[in-house]
Amino acid sequence: MSKLFNHCIGLRFLTKESVVSILDEAKKIKSGDVIVDLKNQSVVHVFFEPSTRTRLSFEMATQRCHAFPMMLDVETSSLTKGESLVDMMRNIESLGARAVVVRHSNGGIPYFISQQLAIPVINAGDGYHEHPSQGLLDLFTLQERLGDLSGKHILILGDIMHSRVAKSNIWGLLSMGAKVSVAGPPNLVPDCVKKWGVDVCFNLDDCLPNVDAVNVLRIQFERQHGIALPSIREYREQFGLTQQRQELLSDHAIVLHPGPINRGVELDSDVADGKKNVILDQVSNGVFVRMAILSLLMDGAS
Repeated sequence: MSKLFNHCIGLRFLTKESVVSILDEAKKIKSGDVIVDLKNQSVVHVFFEPSTRTRLSFEMATQRCHAFPMMLDVETSSLTKGESLVDMMRNIESLGARAVVVRHSNGGIPYFISQQLAIPVINAGDGYHEHPSQGLLDLFTLQERLGDLSGKHILILGDIMHSRVAKSNIWGLLSMGAKVSVAGPPNLVPDCVKKWGVDVCFNLDDCLPNVDAVNVLRIQFERQHGIALPSIREYREQFGLTQQRQELLSDHAIVLHPGPINRGVELDSDVADGKKNVILDQVSNGVFVRMAILSLLMDGAS
């Protein structure tokens, strides 16, 4: 049977059938109904950006799939000697790697690499573009708690402009039939989201009682380039999910956060550690979702 997809670059480029296949595979893996055996094939992880959750999750997923994770230290690679990215990736493929996981600060790099190689390329986050495996694990976690996402109302709160997680969530949620709203400082909510079929919430307190889940994002200070931001105090007052704001949510509503959390800024500790949050569920589910991606791309299910 032919693959539904050959790479995992972004949820914008995956059909609903492909998204559903990954979520279904992850569910089977988590329940123990599917065993993934990639027969010690090598998966090379190339991270040009710092990472805790994504990197460790992909490493654990690779190991649990009975594959061999190879972590390339970019700072000691031949890139420092002037080797091109294309040459490095082609050499990795020639060494026998069966898939490559790439994280890069520039959007489009994983796609570019996928056009140079015959093996699957998995985007572990690229610039402002997408973070597809995070989007998928968020969908998986939402489904576990809310069931069918069709018609569910999900709010994405925070720095939408610079968040690749926001983009992957938007495309994934829309493909699953959910209603998506965004909220954040006006200069951090790009106008294009309206063209994607996303609502912009201008008054957070009015919006919260009507949503089934809130996916809270941090302000990405490292990606701001001359954009005027409110002070931390002002941001928390206007857009922080405080304990008081959490009480506006319906009883069944849940709180997500992709991490890392800036406690006391976008999310208060009472909320981050409270009963409504599913943040650690997201982290643990990430391993199953990434196993599913590897399984479907590398034909490892049995």
